[in-house]
Amino acid sequence: MAYTEYKVLHIVEGGIGTLFLGSSGIPIKQLETTLNKEAANGWTLVFQFVERKRFLLFWEREAVIVTLAR
Repeated sequence: MAYTEYKVLHIVEGGIGTLFLGSSGIPIKQLETTLNKEAANGWTLVFQFVERKRFLLFWEREAVIVTLAR
């Protein structure tokens, strides 16, 4: 299937939870709500991956990079 339009979403775990708990996890409810809203607008999930990067020197923070197409 040939797509003509792409959209990239960047969904990040909360910084406060990372500071106080060491990690807080990806906001699953936010991710689910966003994907359902985009699917209702005709977007299809094409690719996703989890990114881990340093946060304020000592902690690591996760983010989900989602590619949508239609």
